[in-house]
Amino acid sequence: MLRPATPNRRFLSEVAEHVGGTLQGRDVEVLGVTLSSTDLRPGELFVGVRGAHRHGAEFAEQAAANGAAAVLTDAEGAAIAAAAGLPLVVADDPRGVLGEAAMFVHGTSPHDELPLLLGTTGTNGKTSVTHLLEGLLTQIGVVAGASTSAERVVAGERVVSGLTSPEATEFHALLALLRERGVEAFAVEVSAQAITRRRLEGVVFDVAAFTNLTHDHLDDYGDMETYYAAKAPFFTRARSRRAVVSLDSGPGSRIVQDAEVPVTTIAAREIAAPEAVERADWVVAVTEERQSGTSFTLTHRDGRSLATVVPVIGAHMAANAGLAIVMMLEAGYAWDRIVAALERDGGIRAWVPGRTQLVSGREGPAVYVDFGHTPDAFEKTLAAVRRVTPGRVLMLFGADGDRDALKRPDMARTAVEGSDITVITDHHPRFENAADIRRVLVDSARATDPEHELYEVSPPEAAIVKAVSLVGPGDAILWAGPGHQNYRDIEGVQYAYSARELARRALIDAGWPAGERTWPNPYED
Repeated sequence: MLRPATPNRRFLSEVAEHVGGTLQGRDVEVLGVTLSSTDLRPGELFVGVRGAHRHGAEFAEQAAANGAAAVLTDAEGAAIAAAAGLPLVVADDPRGVLGEAAMFVHGTSPHDELPLLLGTTGTNGKTSVTHLLEGLLTQIGVVAGASTSAERVVAGERVVSGLTSPEATEFHALLALLRERGVEAFAVEVSAQAITRRRLEGVVFDVAAFTNLTHDHLDDYGDMETYYAAKAPFFTRARSRRAVVSLDSGPGSRIVQDAEVPVTTIAAREIAAPEAVERADWVVAVTEERQSGTSFTLTHRDGRSLATVVPVIGAHMAANAGLAIVMMLEAGYAWDRIVAALERDGGIRAWVPGRTQLVSGREGPAVYVDFGHTPDAFEKTLAAVRRVTPGRVLMLFGADGDRDALKRPDMARTAVEGSDITVITDHHPRFENAADIRRVLVDSARATDPEHELYEVSPPEAAIVKAVSLVGPGDAILWAGPGHQNYRDIEGVQYAYSARELARRALIDAGWPAGERTWPNPYED
């Protein structure tokens, strides 16, 4: 967890009063707040909450050994943590006051001097929008930061992410660090879980954005109505000051109606329904697609227009870039300043890790590695690859274990419908049987088209070798799922793994040149 170098100091009695808890034991200074007994710095307040299987207070002694100053927990946890000998703050709902405690200790309330906060939620595209924002902000000369499922970025320093959206404790520590480092704007990927699990407590975003809502996370939310209800609170006055909403999916119009804050709308001509494009404030239109990127225009109903290029393929990526630009405008950055930077640099300069990332060379088949793991993401990315591929398109993918199993048949159907050849393999099986996951995918693929060229290959190290053997010059492989990730999760163990490196090696072994490793690589090897 990233933390400020010079933390605030608060007395435990002050924390107890602020969160409505009761102090038990001596009063001490606390320098931070954490849920982790191991990722803990001396002097911090350890928070023990009831989990699905264990109570966090069971780790109080470990926290004490690592230098914790005190424990915040409930009455049950207080009895468990007593043996650690630390002073306690006892609250009825420690999870509920977690954000308030962290905000108070770090001095990061919405009324304090903080960076501009730009948050993006939705099913697909939120990671890409966030990385594009960080790149664009840097491009116009702003000291920026970002938080995504891939990494946390603070003024150029990058570390691997844990959760997609930080826990409240990490979020407020980040805000304090951003302030300390002079960061002007912070772009954040906001998951549905962050909203419903109260990771955003004590945080108000200057601009909140909505990309789309499609089938995903029904293992958590049960149905699409509940999933929508998890996203909608992000657009209330408690969470944001203004919003930018994409009308590319139907729920965007509903977000506009339900939002409590001022809303600006945007639509992509190639994605949204014609009536949505007609009523949008801003319209994105693709002008050219190449393997190196997508050219597009962004036009306002008042006649303002810019033409630029995003260094990733696909109309959906142009839509993401347009959304990022409009978010910057809504945050107060001048139109002329943004246009001048884009014209100076010949387009958007941003790294979007694992999003339709080309890892092949100039000769032979094109190989793209992508993070997409929903039917909608498959459909859009396959269509983008198809438009820049003169030959056949091969789709290589697997499905997550212990995640929304209801989307697996649609993933297989979409893969078959959008490709000429499909190779089904493993992804993160977690605690599921990998063969059982593949069986659902294979059966659904065959039911979609019994004559489709289909292969089942495990493990993925062998699957990419097989995929490369099936294609030639002018063809393309889309390997969906692993994207930027540097591990596979098998029975709770994370094994080192890079789809990008495996694809490069498979190409080289087959006699084809691989692309140079142009991506930042702080986590591999």
